[in-house]
Amino acid sequence: MERQSETLEFQTEVRQLLHLMIHSLYSNPEIFLRELVSNASDACDKLRFEALGDAALYEGDSELRIEIAVDKDARTLTLRDNGVGMSRQDVVDNLGTIARSGTRHFLDSLSGDQARDTQLIGQFGVGFYSAFIVADKVDVFTRRAGLSAEHGVHWSSEGTGAYTLENVERPARGTEVVLHMKEGQDEFLDGWRLRNIVHRYSEHITFPIMMPKDDGDELERVNQATALWARPRNELKDEDYTGFYKQAFHDWDDPLAWTHNRVEGRTEYTNLLYIPGRAPFDLWDRDAKQGVKLYVRRVFIMDDAERLLPRYLRFVRGVVDAADLPLNVSREILQSSEVLNQIRNGLTKRVLNLLEEQARDKPEAYARLWTLFGRVLKEGLTEDVTHRDPLARLMRFASTHEDSRGQDVSLAEYVARMPEGQDAIYVLTAESDAAARRSPHLEGFRARGAEVLLLSDAIDEWVLAHLTEFDGKPIRNITREDVRPEDENVEPDAEQADVLKRIETALEGKVKEVRASTRLVDSPACVVIGAHDLPQHLRRLYKEAGQPLPETLPILEVNLGHALVRRMQAETDEARMKDWSGVLLGMAMLAEGAQLEDGAAFVQQLNHLMTGI
Repeated sequence: MERQSETLEFQTEVRQLLHLMIHSLYSNPEIFLRELVSNASDACDKLRFEALGDAALYEGDSELRIEIAVDKDARTLTLRDNGVGMSRQDVVDNLGTIARSGTRHFLDSLSGDQARDTQLIGQFGVGFYSAFIVADKVDVFTRRAGLSAEHGVHWSSEGTGAYTLENVERPARGTEVVLHMKEGQDEFLDGWRLRNIVHRYSEHITFPIMMPKDDGDELERVNQATALWARPRNELKDEDYTGFYKQAFHDWDDPLAWTHNRVEGRTEYTNLLYIPGRAPFDLWDRDAKQGVKLYVRRVFIMDDAERLLPRYLRFVRGVVDAADLPLNVSREILQSSEVLNQIRNGLTKRVLNLLEEQARDKPEAYARLWTLFGRVLKEGLTEDVTHRDPLARLMRFASTHEDSRGQDVSLAEYVARMPEGQDAIYVLTAESDAAARRSPHLEGFRARGAEVLLLSDAIDEWVLAHLTEFDGKPIRNITREDVRPEDENVEPDAEQADVLKRIETALEGKVKEVRASTRLVDSPACVVIGAHDLPQHLRRLYKEAGQPLPETLPILEVNLGHALVRRMQAETDEARMKDWSGVLLGMAMLAEGAQLEDGAAFVQQLNHLMTGI
């Protein structure tokens, strides 16, 4: 056979891209093996498709496979497949240019933050050419299925701007890629290391990936070649789902629930999502990597696919396998793609539907789920306007209702048992559940049979700033001055008005106002806040975090029927009146879970009153 050899120049833009990739952008060199295995898988897939119309293309060998071999002495890593292979023109078209129609646009996009992002290429790769990250020379031997043995092709390049191409005899169809490894890349000549990379990125490739056993030349399969999420749901049992979850996400507990479906149409993807049975250790780290693994056509891409679900669903674990996310795009381009936005929205709805099904059909299981992840779900009310309604239905709260046990009351349940004439949902925020249940603000509502939801999580004040109504009913915090158990005012008589005035004078600079209360039954006083002021416990949190706050004063509401207040009416000594007023305010502040600014002064006032000094 006449051997034809020639040297051809790479396109200039390819040379630029190779230089960028090798010297600047690539920080995760192991990606090269994923890309080469994916190319081999595509070649096998293409042959399988073409052979449907022409079985002769198999040439007597229909067992499609991928092989990986190492020669430590020669310092070579070889990947071979018995797929469709390439003709001479295929080699020129496929290996002599990168993304022919889009290379210039791709290069132009590499600027600013993208150019500095070391993961820019590594997340999706640029296919075959990533081999030059670890190899200083690459040889490709290939023959197109259906052509004679005289039509094999040898392509060779050192990735510096040119490649050689010659015809060779090649009995077997398919492609063999030989990487001559650079100095310092010995880790990729180690069989154990290569197996780990295969397990990480190519475990679910359809075709078997074969490697020599440790004790000889006999080949063994190193990937499962099955993807549970790609199988029909009617073929799977609960133990299949739980087994996959434990193996894939390294958890020994069963998941609480899961959802598995395939979306077809303009955007095609399969998802298998789980609600864990225990909270991950990094649940409260909003910057932690999420547990959703992203695949494209069964090829693993990343396991911190933060753009697939919103942060408030960071406890969800699962797999998303997309058919139409191209592998030759950067992570930044992926994040801004419309396809990914559609997938994110679809996955969010899927998870919220799953949670709603659990809440409706399995209330005991949902109670456990809420205990684990409820506070994280509340974050969604503050940041996801689109899904605020379904999130509101998922919320659970403690309540003053006699049947309530912990955080088990939904807003829908509350509305369903509102008495006639009540037009608002009453809530109380406090630093802790114990402080909420002892709050004097509840007294008037309890006396009138009005249920109050008790909110004691740190995020609840932010939640109320965004969740202002449910089912057409406004949500009103009873610690605020304009929320009372009944729309009525107490009209103090002259003596009562006088004592209110004297208390206000004694507390000048410490309270905004002193007034008669309609909300108190057993307690002598309580503090309420303005309609737009921060509660005392939140002010404390801000101060502890070093955040400056404008000074605001509370309003002191006084129970004119309480024995202590009647005792103060009779007090004629102004010094003792000041002590009584200070103690009254201090007790009201402590009942709210607030810290006294001057605890020593409060104790001194108590001493004065108790000893009569």
